Amino acid sequence: MPRLTYTWRVKLRADVTRWDEVTLERVNEMVSRKTVDGDDSTLTQVYLKKGALVPLHAHAREQMIYVLQGCLRWMIAPVTELAGNSGPAQDVTVREGEVLRIPVGLGHQAEALDDTFVITVLVR
Repeated sequence: MPRLTYTWRVKLRADVTRWDEVTLERVNEMVSRKTVDGDDSTLTQVYLKKGALVPLHAHAREQMIYVLQGCLRWMIAPVTELAGNSGPAQDVTVREGEVLRIPVGLGHQAEALDDTFVITVLVR
């Protein structure tokens, strides 16, 4: 029986991105961010001024938030519970050096208790 030979012609290339070359997006007067998108994930630096509010939202994928500086207070629950339906929301304060993991589909909103700098990872 003849032996089959396959040749793979895949071009692999690693990318290096310098944060200081990424455009700062001003979300509003209280929140700014820089984002680097990969094929399957997004890495974001987020700057929040004290008092900034992140509105209620949810993601179709797990999210990780690493607080490098400052402090965020999160309300976390299924979206319908945060909107006023039955069930308690989880009140979580995340401080410098801590990582918050938010599971798939869980609603969350935040308030910056101090000027805060975080890195978020969202896998698509």
